[in-house]
Amino acid sequence: MHRFANPARFLNYARPLTGWTLMLGLAAITVGLVWGLFFAPPDYLQGDSARILYIHLPSAWLGMGAWTGIAIASLMQLVWRHPLAGVAARALAPVGATFAALCLVTGSIWGRPTWGTWWEWDGRLTSMLVLFFLYLAYIALSSAEKERGPGNEGRISAIFGIVGAVNIPIIHYSVVWWNTLHQGASISIIQGKNTIDPSMGWPLLFSLIGFTLLFASVVLMRMRTELARTKLEARLRRQAEGDE
Repeated sequence: MHRFANPARFLNYARPLTGWTLMLGLAAITVGLVWGLFFAPPDYLQGDSARILYIHLPSAWLGMGAWTGIAIASLMQLVWRHPLAGVAARALAPVGATFAALCLVTGSIWGRPTWGTWWEWDGRLTSMLVLFFLYLAYIALSSAEKERGPGNEGRISAIFGIVGAVNIPIIHYSVVWWNTLHQGASISIIQGKNTIDPSMGWPLLFSLIGFTLLFASVVLMRMRTELARTKLEARLRRQAEGDE
């Protein structure tokens, strides 16, 4: 992992990966959504309203996964002083917030015909909403720290990123711990559980892979942008000091 600590070495890998993940992600999303929305059969209970699953499930997965990434990057920043860890965490936050918001919106659209309500204050929905607010708080906190100048950003937001990870298992197990409108997990890697028919599972898999690759591409773009901005700011500071 430390071999990527050098920004120049990281950029050598990030530049080609950004393009490849973007192209492959968009291709997989197109296949998954066209297959799922137009060719996969309707759910035997929920009918065509279940087709929003092809967007909702990847959004939930990436909304939770992004904060897990923030927590890991924050730990690396605090313990190992990895120079790119803070950059990665700050790049993950807005993307994760976007997917968390998309998860909430698609869940509400799904809930109206399925549950008869746009919103219910149950465990899964409430904990996902808390995650979205955690993202907003992290973005505001990291931005405030960064404005204090070089060498001051990162520590408080890193601690917040680790503490906020407590909400991830709450989201995951909320359908088990509390009586909830939200259905239980259809797929569980740990338990080897899969209740989704292959005719719906395959387009869902393409959608998951596609959105994940798109997510990776956007995060890489944001990391590259922040590194370029930091380099430019450092150059301008040196130039200003030289002029003095």
